[in-house]
Amino acid sequence: MKIISSILILITAVLSIKHGWDGFHIDANTEQAKMAAELGIGRAVILVMSVVGIAVGIAILFPQTYYIACVINAVTIVLIMALSLKGGTIKQL
Repeated sequence: MKIISSILILITAVLSIKHGWDGFHIDANTEQAKMAAELGIGRAVILVMSVVGIAVGIAILFPQTYYIACVINAVTIVLIMALSLKGGTIKQL
């Protein structure tokens, strides 16, 4: 069970760091930049969220900061969902 938990924690950390790193490389013509513009997110906010994503990815690896890193990750996801609702990018069923 510890092996599975370790693998899942490692995958979470790698994905958080990857998504944070990708935020530094958004060009004006990419699909990511168009999505950020639809959500009303500026370049400065993207950079801050990228730094937070990398910090969360690193913090998840340490048992003392695991919980707060997961909470920050969840808040980030809820923030993106709220911005999607505000921007009207979620389709009605």
